[in-house]
Amino acid sequence: MTLQELYREGIRKLTENEVPEAELNAWYLFQSCLSEEPFSYTRSRFFLEQNEQAEPQTANTYLEKISRRCQRIPLEYILGYTEFMGLPFLVREGVLIPRQDTEILVEMAVEVSGAKTVLDLCTGSGCIGLSIAVCGTPKSVTLSDISETAIETARQNEKNLEKNGWRGKDRKPEITYRIGNLWESIEGKFDLIVSNPPYIETDELSGLMPEVIDHEPLLALDGGKSGLVFYEKILEKAPFYLEETGILMVEIGYNQGEQVKQLFEKNGFTDIEIKKDLAGLDRVVWGRLSQKGK
Repeated sequence: MTLQELYREGIRKLTENEVPEAELNAWYLFQSCLSEEPFSYTRSRFFLEQNEQAEPQTANTYLEKISRRCQRIPLEYILGYTEFMGLPFLVREGVLIPRQDTEILVEMAVEVSGAKTVLDLCTGSGCIGLSIAVCGTPKSVTLSDISETAIETARQNEKNLEKNGWRGKDRKPEITYRIGNLWESIEGKFDLIVSNPPYIETDELSGLMPEVIDHEPLLALDGGKSGLVFYEKILEKAPFYLEETGILMVEIGYNQGEQVKQLFEKNGFTDIEIKKDLAGLDRVVWGRLSQKGK
């Protein structure tokens, strides 16, 4: 079997099992079997090598990964990594998979804050806080999560970024970790607090794609009956952990903008804005702590 035939067999199996974006999924799985470095096997190289015979081990590994994807195991869990803000992040079962939609949160954090001290609450894989560390100019970033698996994954992602030289930064920010439920292990004050908390309404969970509801951690998805439970808890205590005129920035569901904005207003924030994502949907709410909110 040639490399081209092997690749197309993967597409056929995924299509037959109604896996979304079968061709793209097949390519990423194929790519991962032909190079140890994430995303480094290019389509131009494949074009040159497509008529070569596939190594038996390569074929077996690829078809085994295709079989797992046919079972609707998330692509990112099979690969063991994903790309976020142009950086490779390790992911594994028990840790929420970073989404491209969340990149707008990082971009806004870097653009508006100029923060020197940052807290990433509900950090998961660490993709938000670590990306701010790479793309921004903070002196320190604290990553916090209730899940030990998440914190272990974030630590590994920090090590991998360090191997890659932090994108040429002269100085690596100080990175610290906290394990606990929201605020229970947090100390000190911060210029910027960011969070992508669970925000899906409990009754809506059953309607999620099988990749999500059957494999990603419920702890990172379930926002309670209203979907707002974690925003209420975050907004209630955030003023005690923010420096004067510090910024709080959270990711939200597409239909939660006005409700979350009201929570910001209720808890002493001003200059509140709702930012849309590339699809034109509400994605981020952020505000600055007012003097009265202290």
